[in-house]
Amino acid sequence: MVVTLIIACEVGFWVLLVAGLALRYLARMPRTGAAVLLLEPLLELALLIVTAIDLKNGAAADWKHGLAAVYIGYTVAYGHATLAWADRLVAHRFAGGPPPVKRYGMDRFRHEAKLWLRTVLMAAVAAALLQCAIWYVGDGDVASLRTWQAATVRLVAIHGVIALTYLLWQKKAPEDQAAPQQTPTRPRHKTLG
Repeated sequence: MVVTLIIACEVGFWVLLVAGLALRYLARMPRTGAAVLLLEPLLELALLIVTAIDLKNGAAADWKHGLAAVYIGYTVAYGHATLAWADRLVAHRFAGGPPPVKRYGMDRFRHEAKLWLRTVLMAAVAAALLQCAIWYVGDGDVASLRTWQAATVRLVAIHGVIALTYLLWQKKAPEDQAAPQQTPTRPRHKTLG
């Protein structure tokens, strides 16, 4: 049941994202679109509640509960950024917003470092939820949950190495650009980012 709910939450995330952005830009109903986008956290709350109920009802703590914790951590860390990214793309395509930013050199490294910090946040949230589940289960078998905690630490390390490569091997801006693009100014309409 937990895996099904994780899949439903992921599908629901994208359905709400598309619906919210369609209402904001295609139907020209920005407040209604924003209200739909604000429903996103309810999906993760539902997943957290169902996971806790599943454990309370005696389910053995296994990989599904660990995956739920990591999914919730990911959504906490990257959810708003994903919404803002999609909002900027749709605003560019349908509302005259600025084009996506192409990053080079140190600007690209700073961007990747910020993404790595989001991964650190994701791992911290997931590890905390997993630790709460371990305490909740008590004397039961929690090896799977501890494995997920270790996996989040490995993920942070791997992502850190990847981010570091953008510092060590910086991509140069094309010759036809006088200077690397900076973050664009805000468009006339309000976006999520």
